[in-house]
Amino acid sequence: MKFRAKLVDISCIQQFTNVVATVSKLIKVCTLRLTSDKLYFILSETVVNGGVQIWCELPQGHFCDEYAMQGASTEANEIFLELNPENLLRALKTGQSARWIKLKLTNKHTPCLTVEVDLPTVGSHQRLAVHDIPITIIKRRNWADYAEPEMPNFDVSIAMPALKMLKNVVDKMKNISNFVVLSANQSGEMKLSVETDMVSVNTHFRDLFNPSWRHDGGDDAGENPRASQRDPSEFAQARIDIRRFSQFLSGQQVNPNRVICSEFTSLLLEYLLECVFDGEKERPSS
Repeated sequence: MKFRAKLVDISCIQQFTNVVATVSKLIKVCTLRLTSDKLYFILSETVVNGGVQIWCELPQGHFCDEYAMQGASTEANEIFLELNPENLLRALKTGQSARWIKLKLTNKHTPCLTVEVDLPTVGSHQRLAVHDIPITIIKRRNWADYAEPEMPNFDVSIAMPALKMLKNVVDKMKNISNFVVLSANQSGEMKLSVETDMVSVNTHFRDLFNPSWRHDGGDDAGENPRASQRDPSEFAQARIDIRRFSQFLSGQQVNPNRVICSEFTSLLLEYLLECVFDGEKERPSS
């Protein structure tokens, strides 16, 4: 297996660093999946036990000026490896003003993801910083464990208010309770609630955006049977760990155009958060 990528554009280097920073804020260890056209950061914990699921998909053509990989075989031209995103973040942070950054798979007594950073200099000589990040190659028989999670037929989908403002509210509620109830409807309303024997606190948000979704090839959210059969003013709610929710809000480094919260009610109350970008921005011309 072989992998080599080169990032030259400074804005792409910074954006890639921000994505890794967001992932590192949420998890200690993640899976990096490499294909011929995309890079993926993946984590799949048991959600019913309070775990986190992450599926981060990056088109290599947007970030990389050079990209080459050779997978496990011709039929399975992919590479799955496990790494600590914090180690990758430390390496990338040294290159925020670099001429270029190279990522490649190496074997230095143990498999490594090597990060080479060409630092700017005044003279003609080269300053090269090299970081070797230990990794674990995931065997092909285990690849099925890292499949993309299915999008459930949720009851409500709503664009959340500004994350900075939301975090301020959640951080204050953290001092009251360990759990917060997040409620939303298809009329653009959302509320956060905490309750104890002594006090009940509710924060309301109105005039939020309810996005449309396609399900099973449908044209809009009306194709989602769960959403179409609900009264638009009826609230769906999920009881979530307030500290994990605050951790998610604190970890956002990618400045998304909007963050979508989708909720569905079953025997278990769960929540799904997805960062959405309004189209891929063109890279600046050099």
